[in-house]
Amino acid sequence: MQHPATGGPGGGRRPVVALAAAGAVLVAAVATAAVLLGNDDDPGTPGAAATSATSAPVTSGPEQSASPTATADESGELVDQLNGITMPIPEGWEKSSGVLGSGTTMYTDVTYDCPGGGSSICRHGRVTSMTATPSGGASTPKAVAEQDVEKAAEEAYDEDALGTRIHDGITSHTVVKSQNFAVAGRSGYLVRWRVVTGAGPGGYVQSLVFPSHIGTEALVVVRFAFDAGPEGPPLADMDRIASSIRPIGDATSGGVGSSIGPG
Repeated sequence: MQHPATGGPGGGRRPVVALAAAGAVLVAAVATAAVLLGNDDDPGTPGAAATSATSAPVTSGPEQSASPTATADESGELVDQLNGITMPIPEGWEKSSGVLGSGTTMYTDVTYDCPGGGSSICRHGRVTSMTATPSGGASTPKAVAEQDVEKAAEEAYDEDALGTRIHDGITSHTVVKSQNFAVAGRSGYLVRWRVVTGAGPGGYVQSLVFPSHIGTEALVVVRFAFDAGPEGPPLADMDRIASSIRPIGDATSGGVGSSIGPG
């Protein structure tokens, strides 16, 4: 007779079971050691490395990588930070990528060869915002506008920065508008000239002057220059742009101030 401990069908299973149990213990010990070693690299909460690895793509997503401040072109506005005003950029216009004179400028995106010749490139429309620099004691919006419009005409249709007479100079001008004009609730004044040039169709220039909403409330001048003729911007756009000027941060639609209208 065979004893169960030394023979029979079940006698050979006990060593196998013992070996399996020992193997399980060994695997558990190795896993525990791996966790302890991993925590030595980061004494904080376990699994921190895995969390940072999965969250990395989120920080580089479109919302996170976008610039915190939209540019004038992205927002569709021309922003004059110095004088605290904005105005919309009309369709077919663009913000100047460089500095023209001392102001913030937008102009029509189509260029053409200046009719006076030379190597200069002309545009059919331009609007520039800047701090007014009155002279001769001028201190009111009206006095400064009447003084500045001549400078606006010379800059647009007489000589460029290189001294080239890009329209063969101005031969005459006519005052077509001179009136009070409110800008975002501030009482201002505008003067508009029709200029005739030696070459080309000439154009319209306008100086709009009003007090700034910021700082010492220095006078701001917005200069307009629109070519005459079918290629130039509609003259009505000059009034539309002027009426759309508003302080930076104003959530309203801007335009002529709610308490003061054109006079």
